[in-house]
Amino acid sequence: MAHDAEDLSFLFFAPTRIVYGVNSAADVAVELRNLGCDKAVIVTDQSLYDNTDLVKKIEKTLGTMCVGVYSDVPSDSGLHVVNRGYAFARDLGATGVVSVGGGSVIDTAKGIAILLKEGGQLEDYQGFRTLTRKVAAHVCLPTTAGTGSEVTHIAVIKDSDKRQKLVLGDHHIIPDVAILDPVLTAGLPPGLTAATGMDALSHAVEAITSSQREPITDALGLHAIRLIGEWLPLAVKNGGDLSARGHMLVAATLAGAAFSNAQAGLAHAIAHTVGARHGVHHGLAKAVAMPYVMRFNNSHVAAEQAAIAEALGVDTRDMEVEQAGLAAADAVARLSTGLGLPATLKDVGVPGNDLEACAQVALSDGAITYNGKPVFDASQVLSVLSNAWTGDSTPRSR
Repeated sequence: MAHDAEDLSFLFFAPTRIVYGVNSAADVAVELRNLGCDKAVIVTDQSLYDNTDLVKKIEKTLGTMCVGVYSDVPSDSGLHVVNRGYAFARDLGATGVVSVGGGSVIDTAKGIAILLKEGGQLEDYQGFRTLTRKVAAHVCLPTTAGTGSEVTHIAVIKDSDKRQKLVLGDHHIIPDVAILDPVLTAGLPPGLTAATGMDALSHAVEAITSSQREPITDALGLHAIRLIGEWLPLAVKNGGDLSARGHMLVAATLAGAAFSNAQAGLAHAIAHTVGARHGVHHGLAKAVAMPYVMRFNNSHVAAEQAAIAEALGVDTRDMEVEQAGLAAADAVARLSTGLGLPATLKDVGVPGNDLEACAQVALSDGAITYNGKPVFDASQVLSVLSNAWTGDSTPRSR
C-alpha cells in the first residue's frame, strides 16, 4: 500500500465541523447561529417525525429559528422531492437547512441548500463542479451510520422518469456542521443498521482501492474498517448499545471523508443502478455487490485489499498478496451474511433478464472512473453482475 512520496500529488478537503457526543443534538441551535443563520427548515422523513420524538426535540431546541419542518422525504429521494422542499423553504423565508435523518434526507437537504442559494430546479446542477459559491447553511444530524453524507461533496437523487440516479458532486455542497449523537441512531432496526453499516464499509473499501487513493484517505479508510468490523455486529445485536452506535457513527464519518476525497468505484455504480431500476436499498445493494467487485479488482489492488483483510482481523502472514486480497473479499462477505443480509442480487429482487441493461447503465456511472481496476467495457460489469446474481465467487472477467 506504500505511496511514492516523490511522485505523489493530492488535495484533501474536509471542511465540515464535527460535533460528537451523547445528547450533542442539543447543540444544534448554537451551531446554526454560529453560521449566521436565524431561519432554517428542518428536513426529515415522515416516519421519524411521526414515530419518534427526535425531530420534535430538535424543533423545540431551535425555537423561533425553525420556520418549518419538511418531512416529505422517502427512503430513496427524487427530484420532485427536492424541488418541492425548496419551494417550501423559500416560501417560509428560510436561509438554511437542518437535516435529521439518513443519507436520503441529508442529500435532499443538500439539494434544497443549493436551490436556496441559486434558485431554479435541481436538474440544472447535476454533474460535477457546477457551482461557483457556497450553498445555504446546512447542519446535519445523521440518524444512521452509513452514507457519510454529513461530510461528503456528493448528493445522489433519483430521476424516476429516467430510472437513473443523478449525482451532484461539488465541494460547495459539503455540510457546514455534522452533529454525531449516538442517541439519534439507537432506534434504527437491526436490518437497517446492518445495511447502512455495510454502506459505510463499502465507502472505506472503495476509498482504499480507488485510483485516487492517497495516504490520508488510506488512514481514514483503514481505521473505519477496523471500527466497523468490531462494532457493527454489536450495534446490530443491541441497538441500545450507545458505545457501538457511537463507534459506528465515527466510522461512517471517517469512511465518508475518505471516499469523498478518493472517490468511489464499481460497487457504487452497481448500487446506483439497481437502486434506480429495481428499488434496492443502497446499503443493501453495496453489501451484496462489494465482495464480487473486490474479487474482480484483486488483480490490480491486491496489496490494498490485503490491508483491508488485516483490518478485518484476517491473519494474512502466511498468504501471498493475491491470496490475502481475495481473503478480504471473503471477510466482507462473511461479515455481511453474518449480519443476516442477503448474498446475491437475485435475493434482493434484481431480475436476471435485466443484468445486461444494468451493466450498460452502470458503465455510464461516474463512479466507475475511479475504480481500482479500469472498467472500459460493459462485458466486465456484466461478469460481476452475473457472479453477484448467481453467488459465484470465481472472477471471470479480464
